Amino acid sequence: MAHVELPRALEHYFAHAETAPTRSGRRFSITMPYLDGERLDRLQWWWQLPATQEKLGGEDIVAKLRAEAVERFSRHIERWLANTGQRFHGSGPIPCIGRAENAPAAEKQAPAEALPAMDSVVNG
Repeated sequence: MAHVELPRALEHYFAHAETAPTRSGRRFSITMPYLDGERLDRLQWWWQLPATQEKLGGEDIVAKLRAEAVERFSRHIERWLANTGQRFHGSGPIPCIGRAENAPAAEKQAPAEALPAMDSVVNG
């Protein structure tokens, strides 16, 4: 079963941003917005370019590392969808998330006591 059922490639829904550069380097983020019912949510991936690496590779290294980050983020999203029994679908500018049709009943509704307690969540 496909976990991404969108009219365009997944990476076409990504938004890219860069924070202010520091002496130690540059930091970038990739954000994937999605609708969960009426609620707007997002997945986010961070990557960085150390100043020394930028001096050696210039802007070519930025393009190379960005392409690698997009590939890793795409794989991460596809694994996350598979592991949670969900899928991205829809034809609008922001994808919708929903349960995969062939997901086992146990994956569709896990009891709250069966889920591990999470103190914090880290993306990237």
